[in-house]
Order: sequence, then C-alpha cells, then structure tokens
Amino acid sequence: MLEKTSCCKVNLLLNILGKRPDGFHELETILFPLALRDRLTFQRAGAGLKLTCSDPFLPVNSKNLVFRAAGLFANAAGLGPGEGIQIHLQKHIPVTAGLGGGSSNAAAALLALNELFAHPLPPSKLQELAACMGSDVPFFLQERPALGTGRGEIIRPLDFFPALRDAVFLLVHPGFGISTPWAYQQLARFPAALHGAPGRAGRLIALLQTSLEAAAPEFYNSLEAPVLRKYPLLELFQEFFRQNGAPATLMSGSGSTTFAVTSTRAAAETLLEKFKAKFGSGMWTAIVPSENFPQPRGEPHETPRAWT
Repeated sequence: MLEKTSCCKVNLLLNILGKRPDGFHELETILFPLALRDRLTFQRAGAGLKLTCSDPFLPVNSKNLVFRAAGLFANAAGLGPGEGIQIHLQKHIPVTAGLGGGSSNAAAALLALNELFAHPLPPSKLQELAACMGSDVPFFLQERPALGTGRGEIIRPLDFFPALRDAVFLLVHPGFGISTPWAYQQLARFPAALHGAPGRAGRLIALLQTSLEAAAPEFYNSLEAPVLRKYPLLELFQEFFRQNGAPATLMSGSGSTTFAVTSTRAAAETLLEKFKAKFGSGMWTAIVPSENFPQPRGEPHETPRAWT
C-alpha cells in the first residue's frame, strides 16, 4: 500500500487575456500551493479499478478525476486487465471551491501509480496525461508556486515569494459552489475582464519579492467580474476582510472560496473570530500558514464541514 497527500492552491492572480480559437481562454495566472491536504491510499489488488471516497456525495466513477487519472495511467503504462488498482480518497479540501482539490487529487494519483508500478512513465508523459484532464492538474505535479500560461496548463515553477514567507491564509467557503464553465461563459458580458492587459503576472511576481503590502494591490481575478455580480456575499467577505486589516483578499479561481492574507497567525485567528461573529460559524474555514511549504509543519485549523 502507498499513501500520498495532495495539497490545494490559491490563485494570487488570474488574468484572462481573451478567448482562443479552440474555445479555451488565454490567461496568465500565479498559483500558490497551500498545505491543506486530501489523503489518498493506493494498492495493487483485485482486478480492474476501484475507487472509494470518504465523501458520499462525490462520484467514484469516470466523473471523478482520480478515476480518470488512474485509467489514463493504466492505458499509457500498458497495464493488463489482471492488474488491479484500489484507491481510497479521504477528502478535506472542499469541492467546487476554486482550490483545485480535484486537480490535485488527479496529479497525486498519477505520481503515486507511477511509483507503485516502478516508474513506467517518464515525467514528460505524466505532464501530457495531466494536461489532458484540466488546466490545473499539471501544476500539482510539483509543490512550488508557479506561473501558468496558455490555458493555464503551461507551468513555470517559481521560487517561494519573500513577501509571503511568514504570511497566513484564511480561507472561507460559503457553502455553495460555482461552475467554472459558467464563470468563463459569463465573461462575454464583461469585456474588460475578458480582454485583460498582459503583463500583470510579471508585475505581481516582482512585487512579491518585496512586501505583502506592496504586492496586495496587484492581486487580481478576472472571474470576479461575473461571480461577484451574481454572488454579492463574496464581495461582502472581501470588504469585511479589508475593513478588518487584511492586506490582501481575493476569490480563488472560479470560486467560491475567498481568501484573506495576513502577516501572522494571530492576526488570522482574530480575523476569523470577527468573521464568525458577523457571518456565523456554519461555513467551512481554514487557517493555513504559507510556511508549511515546502516542508509541512503541523496541520491547518479547520472548522466542521457544515456546508454539505
């Protein structure tokens, strides 16, 4: 049996540059890994592919990216019908949350199965399989911040940012998900968000070498234009975080998770208590220090997942 964990991410920047002829969107994004993790176990047993999951609401067939990743791996590695794979997924990262949990699970499955079967596939093939499953999956084949370009699948790993060395992230999931295809489709109603000016990623990367206060104004997400219009609660979260001293706040990916960045854990814990006092305690939240990377130190704080 082989056990692996898979982390989540936030987008410090998601700048959409326009729609491509192939139907995807050209973009530049800065992805930052956080040590809030799902746990997966893998073993060679039985025949065929079997996936189980701690979350009864998640599918355990080809609609699940872990199942798809295992199938792609088996085909690429030339596994015979007698080669059985059993996988169990223990979920902690909320789904449809903009945190990349499913993509991270899929990348972990590719890496784990390649290890379990004595590395039949080279890294380039794993990258190819990852890109087949979604724009975020290639990012999770490694655990460093990265610049994503193209439709997001072209990944350039970056060094950890000095401005975030001691930063702490407060994540809030409001209890509902947002469809990524819907968010992108709605961009046609927001021309400025659909046709962002290139170069924002480079500016933010440069500012992240200095201080959080200098970098914070450059945090940006094009998808906030349609999403915050439909879900004004998320905008209220951001206004609350700013009013209570958070240097930076943003929606991650297509949402619905909103995050605030603070300079200390104590500040994040105080902010969370104030948030609960105003908005209630029924939502999923997590406090995740960025210093957990690259070597995790302890588990992030989580509140019960009442949103299911």
